[in-house]
Amino acid sequence: MPSSELLLYVLLLSMVPTFEGRYALLVGVAGGLDPLASLASATLGTVILAAVLPLALPLIDRLATWLGDSATVPLKKLSVLYLKYVRRARLKAGPYVDRYGFMGLTIFVAIPLPLTGIWTAALVAYVLGMKRKFTFFALLAGGVAANLITLVPLVALFK
Repeated sequence: MPSSELLLYVLLLSMVPTFEGRYALLVGVAGGLDPLASLASATLGTVILAAVLPLALPLIDRLATWLGDSATVPLKKLSVLYLKYVRRARLKAGPYVDRYGFMGLTIFVAIPLPLTGIWTAALVAYVLGMKRKFTFFALLAGGVAANLITLVPLVALFK
C-alpha cells in the first residue's frame, strides 16, 4: 500500500470506536510508515474526534431515543446496544471523572486499553453534563498522551 494511502488508512482507523489513534499507530508503523508520520496521522484523527464528538453526542442520543421508539425490531436493537454502551461507559469512567474532573477524564483517555478512549470518555462527559470546551481539551490531551504512550514501545520494537 502506498504511504499516502496508508496515512489515510491510519487517519480513518484513528476515528473508529475502541480502535482510535493508539491502535491506528501500530497499523501504520507495522505497515512501514515512519513512526512520526503514523503519529501525525493518528493524532489528526484524535483532534477530529475531540472536536466533533462533544458536538455530535446530543444528536446521537436523540437518534437512539427515536430508534428505541421505532416499530422496527432492528432499530430497537440498535437503540438497546447504544444504551448498553452508555451504561457501561458510565460505570467504567464515571468514578474517574467524578473524583478527578478534568484530570480524571484525561487520564481515562490516556490509558491505552480497549474501552478507555475518546469515544467512551466523550460519552461519559456528555452523560455527566460536562462543558464542551472542558471535554474537548480533556479528550485532546488524553488522546495525544495515549498516542505517545503507544508510540514509545513501537519505536523500540520496530527499530
